[in-house]
Amino acid sequence: MRIAIASDHRGVHIKAKLVQLLSAAGHQVDDKGTHGDQSVDYPDYAAMVSRDVANGTAERGILICGTGVGMAIAANKFSGVRAATCYDEVMAEICRRHNDVNVLCLPGDLFGDRPVADLVRVWLQTDFESGRHLRRIEKIASLETKPNG
Repeated sequence: MRIAIASDHRGVHIKAKLVQLLSAAGHQVDDKGTHGDQSVDYPDYAAMVSRDVANGTAERGILICGTGVGMAIAANKFSGVRAATCYDEVMAEICRRHNDVNVLCLPGDLFGDRPVADLVRVWLQTDFESGRHLRRIEKIASLETKPNG
């Protein structure tokens, strides 16, 4: 699978581990940065990954910031991107099964020593259930083309 990944300065340590893990599992990983702990603006990195997912250059995306929430907000501004912040394996599985989430947002500050690999593995291996959920995803997609108001 082609996966684009990025983080801000608060997610660099987790991103580095995930790049190694994903590459070792045979995925094509495009690391969009950042690569240091100097403060950067997370929307810039969310945009790089979200563009790749939206245009099909990447099949999935992973974004990491302090809470994961800022990255999810920015990523969801892109048509065709369905981003969610996940803190555990249950959320990762359900967001794939029910919402076909294609961009996983993670909290760099909230995992501590808890391993994140299992959460990412569950998210990558879980299929979208379709059925009644497809109707809802289509309704979400239709909102992307409607003017505000």
